[in-house]
Amino acid sequence: MGFGEGTACDIGWMSPLNADQRKRFQEPQVIRRIIAQPGTVAVVGLSSNPQKASYFVADYLQKRGWKIIPVTPKSGTILGEPSFASLEDVPVPIDLVDVFRPPSEMPALVEQAIRIRARAFWMQLKLAHLDAAETAAAAGLLVVADKCIKMEYARYNGGLNSSGMNSGVISSKKNKA
Repeated sequence: MGFGEGTACDIGWMSPLNADQRKRFQEPQVIRRIIAQPGTVAVVGLSSNPQKASYFVADYLQKRGWKIIPVTPKSGTILGEPSFASLEDVPVPIDLVDVFRPPSEMPALVEQAIRIRARAFWMQLKLAHLDAAETAAAAGLLVVADKCIKMEYARYNGGLNSSGMNSGVISSKKNKA
């Protein structure tokens, strides 16, 4: 077994999705199509706390050319962008809806994403609602469930090794490069 092989490097073994569901909603070609070109991403559940995953992921995407739109009930500015209470309040077209909210909220968020004519709907790592995913796909949205967009972006753009992932070296020490 070489570097980057085995279950330790495949988060899919912890997925709540079965093999058929992973094939349908974790399709590499769909993921690549979504991340191929930066666009406007509404990050639903974006926290202003830099220690939260939603902030970390949004900051990462923003630094790679994505226009971040915070969607949170809290008013204010996050990552230099004004926040909106719902997807339907956003005054610009949305390419991707990236969700950091519980699965129980997915059906309503998918309905909003369909109404605003989003291109894609992404349910972050450990988040999946299969009925909502099916509804989004039936409406023509590209759909990903139970994957981290930051990790997938890094995977397909050569960035995982800089954080110790898929490099054969796993360490808690910060990379000094």
